[in-house]
Amino acid sequence: MGFFYDPNIHPYSEYYLRLLDVKRSCKMLGVELLEGEYDVGGWLDAVKGYEDEPEKGQRCTLCFDNRVEVSMKKAKELGIDKVTTTLLTSPKKSIEQLTAVGKKLAKKYEVEFISVDFRKKGGTNEQFLLAKKDKLYHQNYCGCIYALNKQRDAQGKIADELFSNMAKQVQPNSIEERIELYEQRVKLEKLSKSYDIVKSSFLNYRVLSSYLKVNKKIIPSYPLFYSYLKQKKVKLRVEKDIKDIYYANRDNVKFISIDYFNRAANLSYKNIKELIFHPPLVEEEIKFRNLIENSFYSLSPIVIVDKIDFKAFELYLDAVYFNDIRENLLIF
Repeated sequence: MGFFYDPNIHPYSEYYLRLLDVKRSCKMLGVELLEGEYDVGGWLDAVKGYEDEPEKGQRCTLCFDNRVEVSMKKAKELGIDKVTTTLLTSPKKSIEQLTAVGKKLAKKYEVEFISVDFRKKGGTNEQFLLAKKDKLYHQNYCGCIYALNKQRDAQGKIADELFSNMAKQVQPNSIEERIELYEQRVKLEKLSKSYDIVKSSFLNYRVLSSYLKVNKKIIPSYPLFYSYLKQKKVKLRVEKDIKDIYYANRDNVKFISIDYFNRAANLSYKNIKELIFHPPLVEEEIKFRNLIENSFYSLSPIVIVDKIDFKAFELYLDAVYFNDIRENLLIF
């Protein structure tokens, strides 16, 4: 019997993605699966005061206490007398910590805790090979918000798992994109279609915030995907117009109107507000950028506005680009 109890996994979209993979694994193995409550509040209360603890520190012990105890209660309720945890396979977790917690709670609930070192004698490498063979989802962080932030800080990366595009545009290598991929995998397997999951390195990008000010008033604007401004905030002026593309006097900033965008991209947005809350696919934005810049390598700020009837302006654009690895679904 499998029991998925992981309120430590943040955000919920990541929790859902991992649950999706566990359901598939249990089906492959012929194991019945129960899903526990996604009790985030209870888990946060359980580890309160230990947010800054390192991996394998006291927060992990409290986390194990919380999750293993709920699992023991469920086992007792179902009349199951032996309990173990897949956490024992993780090289990021302490077997000693897990065993101590498991044995302590096993006495309380009168069940047996099975503690096996699956990592010795090359077990970790074998685990990775088997996971790759069975095309399992391989998460790249433990699960909780605190470990994620520490890990991303150490890597010099943003924790983009913790935010989404406000218009729900699916960003490259976001949790939302991975959910789409792994849900598609389930559909393909139901149809007995052949597929593979391969990885590729690419330049990823996120806009954190932006605005355009004209005469000290913010006007609706939409920076195209891969628009990057090193200084974040600049005060410039529109210098020239060449074939309805308006060029600023420096920093490679360009403006185009929503009408131009519609014509060139074969779209029909009424205004920038509609574009902001119902953006096109990222792939369509990149295709349009290439049309304007004649280059797939451009990071120049390209800003779409309702109309260009101004000269002086202030542009604020807080965006990041970073090396990343993306999974791709190949269907045969």
